Amino acid sequence: MLHDLFNPSVQHALDLVGIFVFAISGALLAVRKNFDVFGIAVLAEVTALGGGLLRDLIIGAVPPAAFADLGYFLMPLVATVLVFFLHPQVERTQNAVNVFDAAGLGLFCVTGTTKAYDYGLGLTSSAALGLATAVGGGVLRDVLANEVPSLLRWDRDLYAVPAMVGATMVVLCIRFDVLNAYTSGTAVATAFVLRLLAMRFHWRAPRAWNRRSSAREEPEKLPLSS
Repeated sequence: MLHDLFNPSVQHALDLVGIFVFAISGALLAVRKNFDVFGIAVLAEVTALGGGLLRDLIIGAVPPAAFADLGYFLMPLVATVLVFFLHPQVERTQNAVNVFDAAGLGLFCVTGTTKAYDYGLGLTSSAALGLATAVGGGVLRDVLANEVPSLLRWDRDLYAVPAMVGATMVVLCIRFDVLNAYTSGTAVATAFVLRLLAMRFHWRAPRAWNRRSSAREEPEKLPLSS
């Protein structure tokens, strides 16, 4: 189904761009945590490839795309070298990185959902794996860096919700037999725009009703994808 929706060469190029930007976010967190070059590379690889690797292992798509395509594995290493030598300059372009990250989020939630459905999963399970594809790498990144995953923190702008919306749109299109290049592109664009709006207006998920906890949140740092 993926080959019917997107030109394979275009799909591959977009995948590489998304992987590169996700890897940048992992490498930057590693620098902030004072990791050595090996730690930077590991966090870059995990952030960029973790979600897709998890999806492929669950659906039985082996060897996973992360290992079947050398470009997927090498792109995070390119990001590692860039951040290792130029991290102050990369930090200054964080807004641009966040925009590309939002685009990767939209793309991966759609392609992840579609690939899971291609391998025989039901609609709900496919949407869940589409979400995991988009945000799983960020969760693994934060766990390895001994951070509370950004996905679980109320003081971070919405990230999972746009991916959920994109994945849901895909499974609805499949359900009503209207999934094509245009509708899937609309799902990508919707997740992308929602993420940009969340960053612009600082949209956040609500906390528990009548919450009485006196726990204080630590000051918000530079935004990271989850």
